[in-house]
Amino acid sequence: MSKRKIIEIDRALCNGCGECTTACAEGALELDAEGKAVLVRELYCDGMGACLDVCPTGALRIIERESESYDAQAAYGHVLKTKGKDAAAKVHGVGAAHNNAGGPTPGPRKFSACPGSAACEIPVAAEGRAANERTVSATSQLSQWPIQLHLVSPFAPYFQNADLLVAADCTAFALGGFHQDLLKGKKLAIACPKLDETEGYVEKLAEIIRQNNLKSLTVAVMTVPCCAGLFRLVQRAVETAGVDVPLRRVVVGIEGQVVQTAA
Repeated sequence: MSKRKIIEIDRALCNGCGECTTACAEGALELDAEGKAVLVRELYCDGMGACLDVCPTGALRIIERESESYDAQAAYGHVLKTKGKDAAAKVHGVGAAHNNAGGPTPGPRKFSACPGSAACEIPVAAEGRAANERTVSATSQLSQWPIQLHLVSPFAPYFQNADLLVAADCTAFALGGFHQDLLKGKKLAIACPKLDETEGYVEKLAEIIRQNNLKSLTVAVMTVPCCAGLFRLVQRAVETAGVDVPLRRVVVGIEGQVVQTAA
């Protein structure tokens, strides 16, 4: 066994709502006889934390400890047996080979287990390619430097009374209209909740919020489960700062479109 990220459940906080069991595509969670969420088998849990966003009580968290490695094939078999073919097709790390509905699964072709790092091909139509080429020559809306969250200073004058955009690194590459649609008129901080050393991020963001009388705060993340961690970091920062600031989440799909916008 080796150390990896995996779900941990606080039974005292669990209210038995069952939302996490639905959110977990791999079938790693279920309710026990006492109506509490439990981990069925460790190898079914991919450690991505898709269940965290739906838990109303904060009973779930991702920790790092020694555990069996995530097994996409085992998870697929488990979900196929318990929930059926359609549900099994959504298991992370399962590609078109398991789609028995008549041909490859529509959308990007995926080649690896982790949904956040899965290699895939994204078809680009000729007219879409031309539009992308025009976007490259568009005027940049970046109005400050640096932009990486590790490097920005909470006391930088450009944050005063600003609309702040906290964006996952990949969003600017996935969304062709990133500058016009998201960045225009805002100051920027970028981060990756999966690859960055995120220790201190909550405190830094909280200090930015406390010091600068922000007008609004937008968080842009990708649809991949691990990216949801960035929004949770910002939520914690707002709570830590104790400042009432309008908070909005924008979710970008890997195909290059905004799939969700929510306050």
